[in-house]
Amino acid sequence: MSIKFHLPDFVENFDLNIMLYELMKTRPECFWPDIKIASVYGTFPTSMWNGGRTYGGISSERSYVAEILRQFNTRDIPCRYTFSNPHIKEEHLNDSFCNMCLRLGHNGMNEVIVVSPVLEAYIRKNYPKYKIISSTCKQLEDVDGLKEELEKDYSLVVLDYNWNNRFEELDKIPHKERCELLINPCCVPNCKRRKEHYDYIGRYQIAIAEHVKRSTNRPFQFEEFKCDCITPHFYETTKHRTHITPKEIYERYVPMGYENFKIEGRSQHRAAVIESYVYYLVKPEYRDEIRLTMHVTEVKLIKK
Repeated sequence: MSIKFHLPDFVENFDLNIMLYELMKTRPECFWPDIKIASVYGTFPTSMWNGGRTYGGISSERSYVAEILRQFNTRDIPCRYTFSNPHIKEEHLNDSFCNMCLRLGHNGMNEVIVVSPVLEAYIRKNYPKYKIISSTCKQLEDVDGLKEELEKDYSLVVLDYNWNNRFEELDKIPHKERCELLINPCCVPNCKRRKEHYDYIGRYQIAIAEHVKRSTNRPFQFEEFKCDCITPHFYETTKHRTHITPKEIYERYVPMGYENFKIEGRSQHRAAVIESYVYYLVKPEYRDEIRLTMHVTEVKLIKK
């Protein structure tokens, strides 16, 4: 059984993720055995259907989207769109940019994370080759609701982070091979503002996408969401009871039957993303070497 890691952001962390793949291939002795990059998740700026983290900027060109997808797919790595905006309704389904992204990746390899039932139904009908994943943004915290979700036609269900380290309950969850665990959550355990934050992000993405479509020179303005419950510093998150250590992954979760692990990192500083990669994937005696390599190496795209 491969231990599958799902990595953050195929755009902002493009070079880091390509570099990590090449290092795992050329320096396998530095990494834990039986691990693989099972997907890279994120969206292209600026996707109206995006959720989970705000993402602005100027909309990507078609050629750029196609090349990012090609670079990962030719390395046998799926790109996973985080189309988990809870506010998507019928009137948003004709968004030309998001539909273009789906068309370009509609090859049977790539994946989509969903929350909105309307958007999920639309993707299933119009882009049936995508694997559909149930988002952690649904915040399924009761065992009956989670079991019901796992009986649906999802490739994976990303568990709410509050399930982490509740081993007695985790042991009783069915279909462990189709569960994905968020192993380094930056939110404090049982954050009371999490749903409010996801709702804000969804509204923000719709607003900024509509702003970009208008091609206005006016600056984008939107109310700011401030939350003291987010811990962006990587090693501060390791103090949360919801944090999952590398030792626990390899010695507890994998023997229990769990094999999918998501590393958080969209919108985080490059150094924090590198630190999370060496922390989870690299053997301790090689961490300094791999960390330095990832900081100083320039990625040169390999045409395949």
